[in-house]
Amino acid sequence: MSAPAALRSGGYAAQVITDRDIARWRLHSQLLAAPAAAADDAVRTLTAVQAENAAQSAWAVATRTVSPRQGDLAEALADGRVLRIHVLRSTWHYVHADDALWLQELTGPRVMPVFEQQLRPIASRLDALGDAIEAMLAESPDRTRGELADGLAERGEQLTGQQLMLLLGRLEVLSLVCSGVPRDGEHTYARFVDRVPNPRRLGRDEALAELALRYFTSHGPATERDLAYWATLTVTDVRRGIAAAGDGLDSFEHDGRTFWHAPGEAPASAAPAGHLLQVLDEMYRGYQDSRWVLDADGVVPRARETAIGMALVDAGLVAGMKRTVTAKAVTFAVHPHRTLSKHEVAAIGDAAARYGEFLGLEARVQLDGD
Repeated sequence: MSAPAALRSGGYAAQVITDRDIARWRLHSQLLAAPAAAADDAVRTLTAVQAENAAQSAWAVATRTVSPRQGDLAEALADGRVLRIHVLRSTWHYVHADDALWLQELTGPRVMPVFEQQLRPIASRLDALGDAIEAMLAESPDRTRGELADGLAERGEQLTGQQLMLLLGRLEVLSLVCSGVPRDGEHTYARFVDRVPNPRRLGRDEALAELALRYFTSHGPATERDLAYWATLTVTDVRRGIAAAGDGLDSFEHDGRTFWHAPGEAPASAAPAGHLLQVLDEMYRGYQDSRWVLDADGVVPRARETAIGMALVDAGLVAGMKRTVTAKAVTFAVHPHRTLSKHEVAAIGDAAARYGEFLGLEARVQLDGD
């Protein structure tokens, strides 16, 4: 396919595309600069949102909505429009209920070995344990992990906390178990068939095409290896999906790689300018091959990742961030990777205010050197 019109004709579009241009484009694709109406719309648009840290991933969804509020995602999880399950990779994601089954059927075969390997010490008991959990959830759904552990213990089945977590993840990949109605903010489990009584199914080729179309629309511009990582697919399968998507995708060459995206012009700017996000956010974790377009200035140390967050300004990763929540305030300790301009400091302050309003807390920014 040829380069998009935005990169072929006059004005901004005539310029050679840069890493920063791609990062700005992604802010729009990912709804950070063009928010969705509500939480379930944001999840459906992105197809999946990593949700390993439930407390912080709620903001990952909310910041992509028009009017961020805590009850929005909570209501979608409670009524089953959105599920929090292990899918795509061996970690938690929010997915729309309409997408849960076909995503599991497409990506599960390559994710399952991760669980099977770690569950090898109890391999002979997996079927019996799974049947017991399904029976408990059929009798009384929306049980916490602790309640399931107690129920198994009553049946003479003792598991470590790690083993039970992996077992439940395996059952999720098999589409036997999924998230239930949260109880006082605590995650619960239910049978998949009860939460998603009429699942959407796709054939494999149709699923590959839909996943390619939706990933490159919601995360693009991105490379085939980005999608292969994101969905635990082979590059061959990704290429099949791209080919099947046909005119639904366009591409351009940059830095020796092909970047795929939805047809249309590259956006020249993105507002709001500042974002405070967890390092697991889709803007970072949604890529592997081209992740570092976020660091167009080349100032971020390529050290081993930590669990801290990040501060973005104008689609650039300018600082690390750690969030601390107390009863009255949320404090963002910001550690710049270089000297920040007044505009960048102001953008970070604005992002903190938005986050604080979402939490219903006073927002404070502690900038290194202040």
